[in-house]
Amino acid sequence: MTSDSESQKHPSELPGEDSSAARAKGESLKPLQVISSVFAAGLGVQSSKNRERDFKQGRAGTFILAGLLFTALFIGTVYTVVSLVLSGR
Repeated sequence: MTSDSESQKHPSELPGEDSSAARAKGESLKPLQVISSVFAAGLGVQSSKNRERDFKQGRAGTFILAGLLFTALFIGTVYTVVSLVLSGR
């Protein structure tokens, strides 16, 4: 049984391999893994297994940049679709 303080720790503080050790071993995320994680998180269907992997092996800056690009592409796509629909009237 775990104590309350143990169960409320941040994922990087949990027992096991920390993110710096994972990165030191060369276990960084591949670009396709980052893209799929950002896409899944943007749609709200990210699995907790992948989320944990992202926190352990990923870098915050990479996910911030990918999230900004995803958001810009999403807004651009919605704008384009709406423009095409309205121009066809």
